[in-house]
Amino acid sequence: MFTGIIECIGTVRAIETAGTNTTFWIECPLSHQFKIDQSVSHSGVCLTVEATATSQYKVTAIEETLRKTNLNSWEIGTIINIEQCMPMNGRLDGHIVQGHVDATAICTHATTLQGSWEYTFQFPAQFAHLIIEKGSVSVNGTSLTCFNVTQSSFTIAIIPYTYYHTNIHQIEVGSVANIEFDIIGKYISRMASLR
Repeated sequence: MFTGIIECIGTVRAIETAGTNTTFWIECPLSHQFKIDQSVSHSGVCLTVEATATSQYKVTAIEETLRKTNLNSWEIGTIINIEQCMPMNGRLDGHIVQGHVDATAICTHATTLQGSWEYTFQFPAQFAHLIIEKGSVSVNGTSLTCFNVTQSSFTIAIIPYTYYHTNIHQIEVGSVANIEFDIIGKYISRMASLR
């Protein structure tokens, strides 16, 4: 379980393919803290630490993960958002994020304002019931508030701290981002559909 509050950014340093799986070696300032079997969020995707080195660690994505996320576009040098799982006695500064990406979304509009930035994303309309005006959404693992919500798009506003301390600053029109909708909305939707 995560909060969507990014702790640092990491860099993909090596990529290996074995069958339908892809393994990534990632370098980040928190690498020395990671332990084998630990769950870590990588731009919103929960992956298990399989091995550690001095400043890097290894994770593997299976075919299902590669198909539903933007990990299949990662290459050496790709910058990703990193968050460790939330301790049970920790604060929930963002919102409940599982690290289970629902879909990818395409940036259709990016605007630089005086001191902030706005991005609009197009997502598959089948998820329209899971997002609300001023609700929470995870974009590349970052907990954000959405507005101007339509049947298949939403906009987010980014403050300078988030812009410079996550990989949001690399998003441009045409970029593909990992999206996870609010788990509370998913449960409510499921319960309502069973009545």
